[in-house]
Amino acid sequence: MPRNNPETVLDSRYSDSEAEALEWPEAARRLAEAELFWVTTLRPDGRPHMTPLLAVWHGGALHFTTGPDERKARNLARHPQCALATGNDLWEEGVGLVVEGEAERVRDTARLSELAEAWAAKYGERWRFAVADGAFVSEPAGRALVFAVAPRVAYGFAKGPFGQTRWRF
Repeated sequence: MPRNNPETVLDSRYSDSEAEALEWPEAARRLAEAELFWVTTLRPDGRPHMTPLLAVWHGGALHFTTGPDERKARNLARHPQCALATGNDLWEEGVGLVVEGEAERVRDTARLSELAEAWAAKYGERWRFAVADGAFVSEPAGRALVFAVAPRVAYGFAKGPFGQTRWRF
């Protein structure tokens, strides 16, 4: 799992003169509170595939689900590198965050049970999952694989003042 104190750098090339680096604990808090994320995976021919999804920040990693036959699951089976992004669509306020890393399938029953509780706590009973055979299960959706992405590098894009922070883990 990532360090709690990654190397933090404000990139002055893309930052206003009064901008300050966003501290990692604040970025992690925003990841934990964000409701909607966009995941980008790589198709077999290298083209990007991007789709919105729900994610839970838990134990120093972002976790998301996908059906075993969905495009992102098939992509991750070949190329586990991916990026998850969250933020708002306003130009001059808020913070956009991007986490890059390698998606690792979560199969451990105890860990999946913890994550199932985290999903229900964050998103409500509609998103309560049971755990069976190394995956989440629910009706009527069926089986969902769970992936964890621990950041290798992450970026924060502050707006107003504009500032780009990079965290290396």
